[in-house]
Amino acid sequence: MNYTLRINGDTHQVESEPEVPLLWILRDVLGLTGTKFGCGVAACGACTVHVDGRAMRTCTLPVSAVADKDIATIEGPADARLQALQAAWIRHQVPQCGYCQSGMLMAAAALLAERAQPSDADIDRAITNICRCGTYQRVRRAIHDAAGKLA
Repeated sequence: MNYTLRINGDTHQVESEPEVPLLWILRDVLGLTGTKFGCGVAACGACTVHVDGRAMRTCTLPVSAVADKDIATIEGPADARLQALQAAWIRHQVPQCGYCQSGMLMAAAALLAERAQPSDADIDRAITNICRCGTYQRVRRAIHDAAGKLA
């Protein structure tokens, strides 16, 4: 089947079976490799992108479910939230290995879009991405820092 995907402001026509996960379309068909494969069961969050502004895990999200929706990946143009988060990530030295960070940043940006000044509990509920390096406290500090800069 043919699908029209709007990714990072560009329109792409892709041919795919309907059940193919969006992750593989992004990475293997379109070459957008910032979205990472981690677990394949939507548990780790390394594959997080925004679909119509909501954080979604793409390793189990079929391409047929996102046709004609707005998709934003880490490679897309950074809005103020994502720029503030990226700067805070650097200030707080969040990444260690960095593998999970594109998904973590996308989840954090979606959180700040929903809640401009999240509490620790809000962050804990929203950021369920898994970081093997265990930088969760730095992630939380960086999200608070970015929220403060955006206020």
